Amino acid sequence: MRFRDRVDAGRRLADRLAPLRAESPVVLGLPRGGVPVAYEVARALGAPLDVILVRKLGVPLHEEVGFGAVGEGGVRVLNGDIMRVSRVGEDDLAEIQAHEEARLARQAETFRGGRPRVALDGRTAVVVDDGVATGATASAACEVARAHGAARVVLAVPVSAPDAAEALRAEVDELVCLTTPAVFLAVGEWYQDFSQTTDEEVVALLRRGGAGRDGPGSARRAEP
Repeated sequence: MRFRDRVDAGRRLADRLAPLRAESPVVLGLPRGGVPVAYEVARALGAPLDVILVRKLGVPLHEEVGFGAVGEGGVRVLNGDIMRVSRVGEDDLAEIQAHEEARLARQAETFRGGRPRVALDGRTAVVVDDGVATGATASAACEVARAHGAARVVLAVPVSAPDAAEALRAEVDELVCLTTPAVFLAVGEWYQDFSQTTDEEVVALLRRGGAGRDGPGSARRAEP
């Protein structure tokens, strides 16, 4: 299964997620590429749209290896095993966390412009991205959503590497993935148009989709 673009992927994904409409969910897009997909899902479900912002905490000198992640509101998730093996000490943790939290704050200001997060307490959170390769970012985002109080976390993606999908399925309450191709090299190969999503596009979609408005139906009432 291939997708024309993120809009097409979002609409197809929304069809599969239609039963969630009864749960009055909050839809959370991973910036940047996940937001156009999430916007279509939010519109179809009549749900508020927001971004979920996470920053990976990378091992010093091996930043590609994540030992945890931070989210907004002081949320932090850590992998103690990786920290021990990589010898990440408290001083390392404090320095890396401070650096990533500063970047997180800048992202939040860029995308929301001072508007508050949509509250997740007791809600179903639908975390959406445009695809999953390793699953590290999606996993962290789902953990952060749960830490923010979501009662149920659904991860929804158009396409995923099979091994990543299998691992993520065990971490969330529900995984909705339209295709898990046996031969998977990159997310972009499953889109005809996988052009970069800009910050400006993310901001515009969040405004149209009701970021910062807490209540089902915000996205449905937004302009088409």
